[in-house]
Amino acid sequence: MKFKFIFILLVLNPVTAFTSNTPYKGEQLREIKALSGVEINRLLSGQGMGFAKTAELNHYPGPKHVLELAVDLNLTSAQISETTIIFNRMKTEAIRLGRELVNGEAKLNKLFENSTITSDVLDNQLLVIGRVRAQLRGTHLKAHLAQRIVLSPHQLHQYDKLRGYSGDAIDHSHSGQSHN
Repeated sequence: MKFKFIFILLVLNPVTAFTSNTPYKGEQLREIKALSGVEINRLLSGQGMGFAKTAELNHYPGPKHVLELAVDLNLTSAQISETTIIFNRMKTEAIRLGRELVNGEAKLNKLFENSTITSDVLDNQLLVIGRVRAQLRGTHLKAHLAQRIVLSPHQLHQYDKLRGYSGDAIDHSHSGQSHN
């Protein structure tokens, strides 16, 4: 019986039968095809979007989350001040680079939309987008690097615990780094 139903579906509407699972359905309506509205908003507002996940999950806390956990981490006023500076510097740069990345993707989209793209133009635009994306990721990762040296080993351990990252192989060695 199931086989008959599938056969009838294919005969009556073969296009729908094979295209109902298209992963990009609806995305053709986006202004920038490669970015969702949520992604654009997150890039333009300087949000992390997972760019620093490798730091975050390897015991290099992010300044945003450190500020959110300031009381639980028992931060000193000097640590709060330093963390705020790190966060504001990162956010300012991330917004600037996020805007560049969105503009780069919009330009690439327009080149395809207008059928004015060539292989050389594509290569150049991808290099621009890749450079900006790398700089944006670096901005987030560097903030995590700067944040780590602000906290004590105990605070790093507490951060991991509070964020749910506690595990057996946590190494909080700092090799001579200072703490406030």
